[in-house]
Amino acid sequence: MSIAWQTSRLQLKILDQDRAAEVVDFIVGNEPYFKIWEPVREPEYFTIGKQAELLAAERRSIADGTLFKVWLHQDDKIIGSVAVSNIVRGVFQSGHVGYKLAQSHTGKGYMTEALSAVVSHCFDTLEMHRLEANIMPRNAASLNVVRRLGFYEEGLAIKYLKINGVWEDHLHMVIRNERLE
Repeated sequence: MSIAWQTSRLQLKILDQDRAAEVVDFIVGNEPYFKIWEPVREPEYFTIGKQAELLAAERRSIADGTLFKVWLHQDDKIIGSVAVSNIVRGVFQSGHVGYKLAQSHTGKGYMTEALSAVVSHCFDTLEMHRLEANIMPRNAASLNVVRRLGFYEEGLAIKYLKINGVWEDHLHMVIRNERLE
């Protein structure tokens, strides 16, 4: 069973493992595009079994409060995802934002729309204080998305993440829930 929210053009769904084949279609169909922005993936990653396992793990992490992840749908087809991971409560009340969008849907405002809804959910419903996105400086489209939503730059992390087999610098972008300050 999926849990869903609606934006003006998208459905944002938390998926069960029975939707693993759809996830595989999405990641395999966009693999050449995603490859330059993601870690090197083992062949098993592209299987229904592995994606079912990952979806089940997502559900457990959502239930324990360390993750909030939605899959973006248009016309009942997956076109992307937005995740807030590493959610820490207590005095921190923060998490890390990550997202991806099918290449065929880039440049149309879909990610801005989806991420705006997720930020609102995290701030209004989950009462988080801070969201952080780490983005490679060469990823202008992604930087534009977060800047449009009010994220600001806190600094440059040198060789922060290993992307496509190479340690890449990342700009540390942040948005704060000023209602909680």
